[in-house]
Parts: sequence; C-alpha cells; structure tokens
Amino acid sequence: MTTHDVSLVVLDMAGTTVADDGLVELAFEAAARSQGVEPGSPEHATMLAHVRATMGESKISVFRHLFGDEDRAQAANLAFEAGYDSLVGQGRCEALPGAAEAIAELRGRGRKVVLTTGFSRTTQDGILAALGWQDVADLTLCPADAGRGRPYPDMVLTALLRTRTDSVRQIAVAGDTGYDMLTGARAGASVVAGVLTGAHDEARLRADGATHVLGSIAELPAVLLG
Repeated sequence: MTTHDVSLVVLDMAGTTVADDGLVELAFEAAARSQGVEPGSPEHATMLAHVRATMGESKISVFRHLFGDEDRAQAANLAFEAGYDSLVGQGRCEALPGAAEAIAELRGRGRKVVLTTGFSRTTQDGILAALGWQDVADLTLCPADAGRGRPYPDMVLTALLRTRTDSVRQIAVAGDTGYDMLTGARAGASVVAGVLTGAHDEARLRADGATHVLGSIAELPAVLLG
C-alpha cells in the first residue's frame, strides 16, 4: 500500500494545525497556582519540564501524574481549561500557515480529515469556534470521545470506526509531538508524519515512530496526493 491509498487523515490541533504560541505553558501556570505551586519555584520548574516532555498527552493524565491525587488532578485540569479558554477568548489563537488550505485540499481530493486533541471537548470546541473551524473537518475527537488519549491509539481507531475506513493501513496520522507519533504507530497507520511547527524536534519524532518529518502540515498533501 502506498501513500496514495490513504483515505483517512488524522491531524493533531495545537502545534500541528493551530499555533500554540505558548498557550499550554501559560494555562499550566493557572493550573499549578490552583494547587499552590507558584511559577518560579523549583517545584514549578520540575512540573513544567514534565509538561513540555509530555506535550500531546491527554492533559488530565498529565495532571494525575503531577499531583497524584484524583481530586487535585481534576481541580488542576479545570483551572487549566479555564486559563486556556480565557487566552483563546482574548484572540490568542490562530491557524498555522497553510493548515486550512491543506485540510481543504485533502478533503477536496476525497480524503476524510479528523482533528484530534489532548484537550477536553469544551476547550477543543472553543478553539474551533475561535478559528471558525466548526465545519473544517469531517470529524473532531478528544480523549473523552475515544476512551483514552495519546499515546494510546484510541482516537485514531475511533476515527477509523466513525468514518467507516476499511483498514488501518489507509490511515495517515500527523502531529508535532512524540505522543502523536506513538499513537499513529500503535494504531497501525501507514503514514505517521511529524511536523516541526510545535513541541518536539526531528530526533524525538523519529524515535517515537515518524515515517516522515515535514516542515509543516502544509507539506502533507504533497506526500499523500503526489
């Protein structure tokens, strides 16, 4: 099977199709403060390093690791979502150059496109609304829609089921983090494309399973459509 046989394209949002602009780290400050961890403290620095290393993972999973207690993790997650939503509401959210055009080209050539995120449904919908992207893709998914977030394959496999795609080998996955690459590889996707517009560098992307590394998502249609 070649890249031309891909019929389903599963794309990450923040860092891949949507500019992150440091919003995750800013929203994390609100989450940390909600649990008594102040920016500038050694504890905050350690936690922020973990957040950076696990970009792409479901945010509630990250907070469970950081705070241990489920109640604290849930409270931190709510504070994170409120902080992120506030930043998006201030207009600090925009599509990466060429992203909307790439999605339109893929769909125009008969490929189904699904947008995925490690954020909650509320935050995902806020981003889509801010961009006017409510109808940009065939489907949007967050971890709660699938069972588990990245690095598990659940969202990709849910996309396959909901779009009635015949085989995992007809899937392309693209993202900016190693967790996106692991998700694609574990789902059996034939194309697992890393992009260099977000969190992780080429070495990390390839180590976690990238079959292709691209400068940006704008290059993906050429890979898949020729």
